[in-house]
Amino acid sequence: MLWSKLFIPTLRDAPAEAKNATHRLLIRAGYMRRQDYLFLGRRVLRKMVAIIREEMDAIGAQEMCVSSPLTIASELRSYKQLPQIWYFFREFTVECWSFGGVESRPQDAFRRVFDRCALRYLAGHREIVALSENGEPIVRGAGDIASFETAESCPQPPALPDPEGDLAPEEFPTPGQKTIADLSAFTHLPESSQMKSVVMVADQKPVLIMLRGDHQLSEAKLRDELDASELRPANPGEIREWFGADAGSLGPVGEKNLPILADHALRGRRNMICGANRNDYHLRNVTPGEDFVAEFLDLRAVAPGDAAVDGTTLAFEKGFRLAHFRRLRKPIFVTDVNGAQSPVDAASCRILLENVFLTAVEQQQDADGLALAPAVAPFTVVITPVSNDEAQQCSGREQYDSLRRAGIDALLDDRDERPGVKFKDADLIGVPYRVTVGKKLAQGMVEIRDRRARTSQDVAIAETVSFLQSQLK
Repeated sequence: MLWSKLFIPTLRDAPAEAKNATHRLLIRAGYMRRQDYLFLGRRVLRKMVAIIREEMDAIGAQEMCVSSPLTIASELRSYKQLPQIWYFFREFTVECWSFGGVESRPQDAFRRVFDRCALRYLAGHREIVALSENGEPIVRGAGDIASFETAESCPQPPALPDPEGDLAPEEFPTPGQKTIADLSAFTHLPESSQMKSVVMVADQKPVLIMLRGDHQLSEAKLRDELDASELRPANPGEIREWFGADAGSLGPVGEKNLPILADHALRGRRNMICGANRNDYHLRNVTPGEDFVAEFLDLRAVAPGDAAVDGTTLAFEKGFRLAHFRRLRKPIFVTDVNGAQSPVDAASCRILLENVFLTAVEQQQDADGLALAPAVAPFTVVITPVSNDEAQQCSGREQYDSLRRAGIDALLDDRDERPGVKFKDADLIGVPYRVTVGKKLAQGMVEIRDRRARTSQDVAIAETVSFLQSQLK
């Protein structure tokens, strides 16, 4: 491609609207404007997508375009159809679903994707992350690493022991007490002695979530547990219709119509306080698992002060989630070799493509701009004639054509600009190699600069293609 025909709006000054140093560089390099991806940014994303397709196809995965993989999976009938690995793209997300106990294949393929993108990352049991001060909260502990929402941990003990005895639930008035903090002050009991009711709608089906009063719901964990494609909080009208009361007075006792999920932190607790499904009233002496039936799951978001599952201290850092793995709870059944219906192991993996992009940018830059790896750079090599001299321009065009014929992704800087401007722009946008056509053309030589190594050497024009091919192996 010819630089003069492309929209590459590089900037010398730092843009005021940038959110952080990485975003600032992307705007200066002409990759983005605000949150929009321009030609160069989109080109890098396309190269990452191509790498993902290559690695997924290499393990026998099949690309699809579906809204509900589980619906399609219901058409699997026999063990003879297994294993199956399917993947599909959803804007900045790549999802892969596997059936038949082959979930390790996509996970290994994802790691190869990140290796080819030259990323530095850490692999946990359920997530792959890259540490970054510009990222989201990340938790490390017990030999694992995960995002704040999906990390597993042991909560701090309740602030006050539960009342002893096999007590029956008792309703009492709580006028105007809507929040856990309100209720704690009203009852003179800590928030950890209360139960929090959260009503969510997963794939258009309501579910009641019970948490310890001082804990927060992890929507990421809930989404995974329910295998939900869509998840949202219930609105006030829905809550009133389903419970006959407003938020702040809800509880699980007597609830027959909604499935109830309780966080593990409520297991074994006794005689707690929760809503009575009657405005301005609550129940005391409610025991989870006895006064209401619930499925106990890990649903809470990790909090400062929690311990790792092995009892060690958790470390809180920042980073980008690159990939997430999970086993599916909804079973898929097929006919086995004996003709009986048997459950099939099913798993889902997800790559967060935009985070992969941001990680590459953050990790592959220097004082002069981006220094991207050849596999993901918008172009592999830029040919830069130093002047408008006819011989230089003609040679530049010939080398550009030769590189393109050899399958090397080349860009010809044919702009009528000073050499310094061309060199700075090439460094800024992160092209790995620059072929400079200058004064040494008379001796049949060009200068090839390695952007990342910051080294240069003279190469005979006739050997330009073979030299670059050797560098790209």
